[in-house]
Amino acid sequence: MTTGVRVLIIEDEEQLTGMLQAMLTQEGYSITSARTGLEGLQHLVREEFGVILLDLGLPDMDGKDVIRQARAISAAPILVISARDSGKEKVSALDMGANDYLAKPFDAGELLARMRVALRPVHTPAPRPVVSRALQIDVSSRRAIVNGASVRLSRKETELVQLLAEAEGAIVSHDRIIEAIWGRGSDADLMNVRVLAWQLRRKIEPDVSAPRFLIAEAGEGYRLNLD
Repeated sequence: MTTGVRVLIIEDEEQLTGMLQAMLTQEGYSITSARTGLEGLQHLVREEFGVILLDLGLPDMDGKDVIRQARAISAAPILVISARDSGKEKVSALDMGANDYLAKPFDAGELLARMRVALRPVHTPAPRPVVSRALQIDVSSRRAIVNGASVRLSRKETELVQLLAEAEGAIVSHDRIIEAIWGRGSDADLMNVRVLAWQLRRKIEPDVSAPRFLIAEAGEGYRLNLD
């Protein structure tokens, strides 16, 4: 039995919601329900959840839009439960950020099993620090040390440095940067990338007008120079 894990159910079918609430409460979960996508997103802004169960056919918006917006504010696993069972729908929802997809009607035992899998802790190695003689960046603490001076980086600035460092000097395309930092299907564009790069340069470059570390390759993307 799972104790205390909070589950957000975003589903407009009252009968199904009632069944899920009864079953999951018996298993030890704490349940919050929402009948519309907007109501569900409002809960995510205010509260923390361990798992999100999401129907795609909501009365006010498509469930895939809920996935996209939810991913900007919550890291909770999203399990789609939907009558849409085509392969195209499943791939689209997973690409938008869902963790799993279960077509209606579904077996209660299978849903519980998939929730347990989604809740398993993921052990990832700590990110390697980015180091050169003049520049050191601790990704975990989001701090850069430039010629001995420490500066704080934003989350997106840190993600950009880490992405470029993993490329080991190779060019990372603008599209890849957008997908990695803002997510597939976001409204971010080349201007967002340029602004982020400019903000990062202000913090790590001794001379912003002559970048030494964050190098732009015209029409292609960016690379990190640690030589």
